[in-house]
This record gives sequence, structure tokens and C-alpha cells, in this order.
Amino acid sequence: MKDLVFNNGVSIPRVGLGVWRAQEGDDTYNAVRYALDAGYRLIDTARVYGNEKSVGKAIRESGIDRSEIFLTTKLWNDDIRAHRTKEAFQESLDDLGLDYVDLYLIHWPAEGYEEAWLEMEDLYKEGKIRAIGLSNFHLHHLDSLMEKATVHPVIDQIESSPYFTNQELIDAIQAKGIIAESWSPFGGHRGNMLDDPLLAELSKKYNKNPGQLVVRWNVDRDVVVIPKSVHKERIISNFDVFDFELEPEDIQAISNLDCGRRMGSSPDNFSF
Repeated sequence: MKDLVFNNGVSIPRVGLGVWRAQEGDDTYNAVRYALDAGYRLIDTARVYGNEKSVGKAIRESGIDRSEIFLTTKLWNDDIRAHRTKEAFQESLDDLGLDYVDLYLIHWPAEGYEEAWLEMEDLYKEGKIRAIGLSNFHLHHLDSLMEKATVHPVIDQIESSPYFTNQELIDAIQAKGIIAESWSPFGGHRGNMLDDPLLAELSKKYNKNPGQLVVRWNVDRDVVVIPKSVHKERIISNFDVFDFELEPEDIQAISNLDCGRRMGSSPDNFSF
């Protein structure tokens, strides 16, 4: 599958590894190495995850040319509110031990995000970041941002799973030339979505496990997806989705599982 292309011409792989909740040290280091060895080229971390050092070390020691790896990290809410965007970015870069970041995101629409975006524009124009985007932004946040922005966001990383498709938002941002990216594609640690009878039925049809079906469902919607795991077998399995396509009626059937069950916090009501 070809990569998706941002509105600034930079390409992003369709499937990546997320490292939220992966512990700094061997857990994160090994997960990233497993992923890169399996063929992943997109790694997604964040300042608040506390594991950027291990992510950077794994990338540096992978033996893969840096230009072939797409790395995302994010600006945390406390730094947005404290108006220290550039300082926080440099701290991330130092911990990663890298010269640049492929994608830098505003993690949540915390107070001050418009000003933070303008600081990110400076870093982008200086060549320290190849693309800048958003995470957990609703349309009204995006509209507020665009009143001041001079650089168009390339992506919005949002919660999306078969039980919470968020399809209306995905359609709206895609119509604006912004790529959608799914976090928590399996419904989060509190969910039992992968046990759904429909996914069990489709697993027999495609000879793929439910997790692979969900990853492929995102790929077939032109949504970048970053399933997280620290287990080698699961990491390899989640990437084994490029030898089949879901039939249109099955894409719709999975989408029809939507019950509006958000697992994470709402971008309009978060307390962190």
C-alpha cells in the first residue's frame, strides 16, 4: 500500500506503532525494534508518555536509515498552557537524540493552542519538523486555529474505533485536505470490541484475526492507524494487513457497529 500524502507533500505510512503506556526502557525499546524489524516505518510517541529516550535509541540502533522512518511526537498540555512550545520541542528532540521530527502534534486543544501553533510554524519553517498537525481537535477547535494560522494542519489524530467511528469528524477533516489518524483503534484498555461476533464472523471469511480486520478497516477508509503493543507477536500481527482488502459491504458492516462509545476523554471536556 502506498503511503498517504499530506497537503504539504510529505508522505506518512498508513500503519504505525503507538507506544502510549509503554514503559521507558526495555519495553519501549524492544517494541520499536520489533516493529521496525517487521516492516513498520511509522512510530508514534509523545512527550507525556515519558519514553522518548527509548524510542530514539531504538531508531538510532535499528540500522535503518533515519530518512526511511517517520517519527511523530507531541506537545503536551502543560507546555501549551505555559507558553513553552519551543522549549518543550527541544527537550523532546534532545531526549530522542535525533536531528528532526517528521510530525509534531498539539496533543490536546489546551488553552493557548493557537499561540502554540504559531510557535510550531516557526519550527516547521526552520526545518526542524517536516510537518505539523493536531490531535484530539474538533472542528470548532480547528476553525479557531485557522483564524491565526499561516500553515495548514496536515493531520488530526483522533479516537476512532468500530464502536466509536467518529466518522462525521473524519469526513469533515478529510474534506478540508487534512488526513485523519486513529488512536485507540481497538477500543482502548477498557473495551471488549475485539470479541464482537461480527468480527469473529469476518475473521473466518478473511482468515484474519479481529485486530487485523480493524487495522484494515482503517486502511480502507484512508485513515492512518497506530495500534499499540509491546508484544512481538501482536506487533507483527497488526502489520500483516496488506495482503487483503475488505469488501465495501464489510467495511460498512464494521462501521455499523458504532454505538457512540468513546473510551477516551472528550476534547471538549478534559481535565489534564
